[in-house]
Amino acid sequence: MPNLLDQLNRQQRAAVEATDGPLLILAGAGSGKTRVITYRIAYLIETRQVPPENILAVTFTNKAAAQMRERVEALLSERVRLRPGAPHVSTFHSFCGSVLRRHIDRLGYGRDFSIYDEDDQLRVMKACIQELGLGQEVASPRGVLSKISYTKNRGCSPHELEAQAANPETRRLASLYGLYEEKLRAANALDFDDLLLKTVDLLYQSSEVCQSYNQRFRHVQVDEYQDTNRIQYQLIRQLTLLQQNLCVVGDEDQSIYRWRGADIENILNFERDYPQAKVIRLEQNYRSTQIILDAAGAVVSRNLARKGKTLWTDRSRGEKLRLFEARNAEEEVEFVAREVAAVVARPPDENVAVLYRTNAQSRVLEESMRRQGIKYRLVGGFSFYARAEIKDALAYARLANNPRDDAAFARIVNCPPRGIGDTTLEALAQSARQGRLSRWEALEHELYEQRLPARARRALEGFRTIVKGLAEEREHLRLAEFFEEILERTGYLEVLQQENQASSQERLENLRELVNAADEADARGLSLAEFLDHASLVSDADDYDERARVTLMTLHSAKGLEFENVFLVGMEEGVFPHRFSSGDAAGIEEERRLCYVGMTRAKDHLTLSWARQRRSFGRDSFDDTTKPSRFLEEIPRALLEPSSSESFAGKSRTQWDHALNSVSSVERFLRERRAREALGASSAPAPYSSWRVGAKVRHAKFGIGTILNAESQGEDTKLTVSFPGYGRKKLMAHFAGLERA
Repeated sequence: MPNLLDQLNRQQRAAVEATDGPLLILAGAGSGKTRVITYRIAYLIETRQVPPENILAVTFTNKAAAQMRERVEALLSERVRLRPGAPHVSTFHSFCGSVLRRHIDRLGYGRDFSIYDEDDQLRVMKACIQELGLGQEVASPRGVLSKISYTKNRGCSPHELEAQAANPETRRLASLYGLYEEKLRAANALDFDDLLLKTVDLLYQSSEVCQSYNQRFRHVQVDEYQDTNRIQYQLIRQLTLLQQNLCVVGDEDQSIYRWRGADIENILNFERDYPQAKVIRLEQNYRSTQIILDAAGAVVSRNLARKGKTLWTDRSRGEKLRLFEARNAEEEVEFVAREVAAVVARPPDENVAVLYRTNAQSRVLEESMRRQGIKYRLVGGFSFYARAEIKDALAYARLANNPRDDAAFARIVNCPPRGIGDTTLEALAQSARQGRLSRWEALEHELYEQRLPARARRALEGFRTIVKGLAEEREHLRLAEFFEEILERTGYLEVLQQENQASSQERLENLRELVNAADEADARGLSLAEFLDHASLVSDADDYDERARVTLMTLHSAKGLEFENVFLVGMEEGVFPHRFSSGDAAGIEEERRLCYVGMTRAKDHLTLSWARQRRSFGRDSFDDTTKPSRFLEEIPRALLEPSSSESFAGKSRTQWDHALNSVSSVERFLRERRAREALGASSAPAPYSSWRVGAKVRHAKFGIGTILNAESQGEDTKLTVSFPGYGRKKLMAHFAGLERA
């Protein structure tokens, strides 16, 4: 049997063999960090004879954790027989959830707690805003939750925030924060931040629990250490109090999550925190060509907050980066779509990623891809577990598991419709507030008191019977059977079957897939609580499909992935780097790291593009206000192959006639029209109109457009107008409210 380490390079092997004491592995992009972690775990088990149950590895996404587990099992398949769940490889949040399921009663919570996702949190926050009489124009639910999350992760309680408040806005935030926490506690629920915070609280408060996990996990591996926040840092410190066989793997040049609390100081100060630490750099890149590495390295080298590394590869030097300068955003996406179509059409089956700074940029890209007939996968769209019918079924399971779950109660008390109106629901909410009860307890109370109308009581009694029956069934049914029971008892399936619509059939298929997912969870030995935790903790990154030929995604979503061809669009000041980072040195450094991440996703071909005009709030910007990104200026000219709209080969006439969605396409259309008219190609003159073909007009919604055709006159005038970004529109001039621009 070959030696386990024969497949590693010198630096990788050194990192695998350094098993005693703290170790920092600075793993450059594409240098095989996952390979090192998995080989390290396998080496500990096979060579160092460490029991698998004594090893913990944590990362950030379910996909990364699953990949790590699978690789370890593959490496040891012929060497060591692993027991299920050993070694323990999971995400931070999943690990914390498993700890809390065993010990959260020490913090005064029930072990049947619910995990509230974003929709649940919004539901609670809207109730808090209403209860305090603020109105959503004063306090945006999403905005408040974002501020609370930031405050929580700084370790600041509602009382501390109130004490520090220097203005009415902060005092209002403190009040909402306090009420939000009360409602979560009353519902025996945690949000995502709480999973980490409560675990750290538990380890600090219970020396017994802390010691037991220190003794169990004698070797701890942390992936993507540059993305950890202060709470995750404290968690790792608590888990390694008794021994410091801690290996952290990361790249300070890929720290891109400051906006959600990541602290780059964790990786920069590792040697200060662990004075005995070894540092090993992985600098051989197995992904990209040398030109791509040189260009990306030139950009990120401008940062001050970095330890530094120089990536190299034994691949070919490769092609220069292509830089496309478009006249406007519409021309930019037409160029990208045309180039993507060319890649997809030629063998071999290379994949393509189009990366952008913000989700808002995806709309014009999607429209352009559809016009070209290109099939694509959008990451960050509507995930399976976010679909309404799936969340409804899961809410029934949550309420059966935890009757105090007010968010689940509110979601399904009248779903499917069972005649419980707003008046009844408000009566329950008032009863809950007055008695400091959960909604379920308020329902029980109101049925006992019989104060509600008979019809409302019958509907509520029917709902109570369903949920109580499910609570009893969950104890002895397999997960798949339990979800089948939910769909049958609630009448959810029957309602969808009676609708007999295409959308209803799709929802039925999704629910069947949920039962399949429950069946797979059964096979893995998961409990109902663990399955619900998994559904709550699925992220956008887990939606990436490696089989997709073309993927559209934000730069943040692309981290950890690789593609033969990468298009990085919108390379302008204010777009990328984002305008919110201007004037903030740390923010610009993070934007630069994000650019480095995007560039190093490319294996063979990297294209960068920017537009001299870009629509902003319905208006086109002008040449003197749209400037190329500073990151483009930081790439050595010798590594770039510039091109512009003048060198962009046009489409066939038919394609252009259908697009008519940019300045250049409209100009071409009008030139060809005038040429046909001059040659007498037009079979009949256009009807007279006071609106001149080629004239500019302004529309309240679509902005400035160009008239392509005009028919009739007076109130009957029909216009065909091209609006950049919106395409060709047919309008009645009298009713469209057009102005001559």
